[in-house]
Order: sequence, then structure tokens, then C-alpha cells
Amino acid sequence: MSDHSHAEKVHIVSYGQYFLIWLGLLALTIITVALGGIDLGDWVVITALTIASIKTMLVLNIFMHLKFEERMFRIFVLVAGITMAIFIILIFSDYAFY
Repeated sequence: MSDHSHAEKVHIVSYGQYFLIWLGLLALTIITVALGGIDLGDWVVITALTIASIKTMLVLNIFMHLKFEERMFRIFVLVAGITMAIFIILIFSDYAFY
């Protein structure tokens, strides 16, 4: 018999919440596709990246259960996201001023 010294955290996400998040992701995807037909100039890329960031946060928090993880793990994910954002900013700034 093994004795577990830690208790597992139980989190329950209802099917209704999953369905609402899925509908939100679907709506944001439709908005992103619709932006392709609208001439917003340089704002198209910024708007599409903003919507993609919102969708990423929804997926990370709800579907990947990041919301229920320990604080240190969430900090690691945040650092990785900030690093990715820095690379994206550097790439776009190099492209814009070249």
C-alpha cells in the first residue's frame, strides 16, 4: 500500500462552461476571418493578433486547465509568452523599418 503525502486538487469545469468558451472561440474566429475582407490598413494585423491573444488565453485557462495549476507553473508560462511577444515585436519592427 502506498501512502500519498499530497492530496490531489479536484476541479470540475462544467460542460456548459466548455460550450460557452467554444462558442466564444468560434465567434472570435469568425470575426478574424471577417477582418480579412475589411480594409483597416495596418490595424488588420494588430487586431488579428489581439483576437488571437484573447483566444490563446481562453484555451490556456479553460481547456488546458492553466487556471487550476500552481502559481509557479503559471509564471513559467507567462515568461514563455513574454519571450514570444518580444520575438514577435522584434520581427515586426525589423520588417516595418527595413
